[in-house]
Order: sequence, then C-alpha cells, then structure tokens
Amino acid sequence: MTGGSEPGPGSFSATDHALMARAIRLARRGLYTTDPNPRVGCVIARAGEIVGEGWHERAGGPHAEVHALRAAGAAAHGATAYVTLEPCAHHGRTPPCADALAEAGVARVVVAGTDPNPAVAGGGLERLRGAGVDVAAGLMAAQARGLNPGFLRRMAEGMPWVRVKLAASLDGRTAMASGESRWITGAPARRDVHRWRARSSAMLTGIGTVLADDPALTVRDVDAPVVQPARYVIDPSLRLPETARLVTDGGGVTVFCSWPDDARVASLEAAGARVVPLPPDPEGRPVLTAVLAAMARDGVNEVMVEAGPTLAGAVVAAGLADELIVYYAPHLMGDAARGLLVLPELEAMADRIPLRVTDRRQVGDDLRLVLAPAGEG
Repeated sequence: MTGGSEPGPGSFSATDHALMARAIRLARRGLYTTDPNPRVGCVIARAGEIVGEGWHERAGGPHAEVHALRAAGAAAHGATAYVTLEPCAHHGRTPPCADALAEAGVARVVVAGTDPNPAVAGGGLERLRGAGVDVAAGLMAAQARGLNPGFLRRMAEGMPWVRVKLAASLDGRTAMASGESRWITGAPARRDVHRWRARSSAMLTGIGTVLADDPALTVRDVDAPVVQPARYVIDPSLRLPETARLVTDGGGVTVFCSWPDDARVASLEAAGARVVPLPPDPEGRPVLTAVLAAMARDGVNEVMVEAGPTLAGAVVAAGLADELIVYYAPHLMGDAARGLLVLPELEAMADRIPLRVTDRRQVGDDLRLVLAPAGEG
C-alpha cells in the first residue's frame, strides 16, 4: 500500500505479527544503553524467512535498520522490513534510515508506530512512499510504545516519563522513627531496583535523602552493558555537601535550587556539580513541573524518583507519577515508624488516589507491585 489510510490490525498476517514481535524483542536489548535515543529493533524477511536483523545499541551508533540491512546484504532487495519505530528521515549523527531502506530495494516496510520527534513525525514514512515502497503502520503499536514511554512523552510533550520507587513493610512503613531504614527489603529486591535504575535516563532525589543516606544513585549488580543514569537533586537552599557521593564520585550531579546563594553556587560548581535555579512553589521548593521540563531539555526520557516520603508524595499528589514501583517486605514496623508518602489530607473516601496494578510478582521474599494512575492506558 503506497498511500491513503493505514491498515487496521486485521490487515496484518500472522507472519507479520511474529516478525514484529521479534523486532520488539530485539529492541529490548538496547533497554539500558540507547539514551537519549529510542530503543528500536528491525527485522528484514523474505517470504517469512529472516535474512537480517538488528537493534539500536547505543546513541551515536548505527540505527537498527542499518544493522539489519548490513546483515541482509543483497537479500534485502524485494524484502519486507519490520521496524518498531518509524525510520528517521533526517541527518543527525547518522544518515536517514528511510533512505537506506529505499536504496537497498526493500519492497515493504511495516512499522509499529510513528515517531513524534519533530525531525521525523511522519517524514520517514512519506519518504519511503515517495520511493515506491509499500508502507503499513500500527502493527503491535501498544507493545512498541511500551519500549519507549519516555522518549515518546519527551518528543510529544516536552516532559519525561516518571517512575516513583518505594519500599515498605507490610504495614506501609519506610523507616523507623529514628530514621533507620537499612534494609527494608531483601537482597533480591535491591538487585531488582538496579535493573529499574539501569533503564532510567536519570535518578531524582531530594536533599533530605542525600543528607540522611548519602546515596550514590548509580547502577550496580546488573549483568548487562549499562549507561549510568544522570543524577539530579532537589535542594532548595543548596545544602548539598561538596563531600557527598553524588558530587565526589565523578559521575556529575545537577542541583535544582530555589534560592541560589552565590557563594554556595560557586562552591558546588567548583566541586563539579551543576546548579540550576528554578522558580519556587508555595513551600519554597523548585516547581516540580519546571524540574521535569528542565530534565527533558537535558534529553532525559525516563526518570526514577528515589526519595523520602515528602518528595515522593509531592510527585504523586501533583499527578506527575506515571508509574509506582512498590516493594512490600513481609514484616511489620509499627505505627511509630515513618509512612510511605506525605500526601495532602484526604478527608473522604472519594478523595482517594486511585491506582491500578499493571504487574505483580515475587522478588525473593518481597512482593513487587507496578502501579499506574487508574484510567490511564
């Protein structure tokens, strides 16, 4: 099909579905390494037989289509390419993939979804059609969107995808009254957290967590190539010590503040931190939407919030959490221990914040729930 409306799901064959599923599995291999680019897979097939395949491995490197075309060689001529995201049509760090597919003589291109990047935004499909290539879009679109929620959100809305990670006892407590919190969960759950960190573009925490725990917020214990996430701290009055691990470990940290004292700014910047002043909210903290927009401008696709109950609660209360990753440990800590989230007082059942469970599983002795705001796809 060279123009007009796109086919519906029923227009795709079982072979089309199987080969796009393979492309999606390939794209997942770049889960930890492609930022700020999307995770993309490509399969090239003739008569249902794969002749080449590839995935985008790292930003700045060849795209998935290029890897697949190299593997297919001359067999790409007259073949069908299955791509999880619309091929690019612009010169970035690599040439346009739409041109590469057309020049290789690919006869048909099936894509899961279009790319909202303004530099692409349908241009790749139009370029392919203009070269006489049959184009079909929309196959397994929901599954493909799940690979790149942050990239798609950033390109369409200028905001990242936000996950809030929480760990609590069965009675919803995150620390003893003294502040002692190591460890709420077991070692398998803590390793699982690092896999979520690894797929994140950035970590976000608050100054209270830094002063209490001095976290590094780096990825460890993941048996795969990883690009370390950027680290960000909300620190209204610049209390971050120059000796904090976020500053001294060489990975770099960005500090969002509301009250940029010149001497403190100079001291932190001399230590290697980047300080970004933002407008304060009524509580004196940088406005959260401004924080997230600034992170998106840095190329951040997916944010993982690992913070205390005040910042985590503020993100949830503001409706900015796209997912909650909650680990429940099978023990009780008592009503004097600290709670899961600080939220505005909810006076009636109608004021509850509704969530839906999108995944549940046992991780060691602990239960992991992945939740999303109710009503969202």
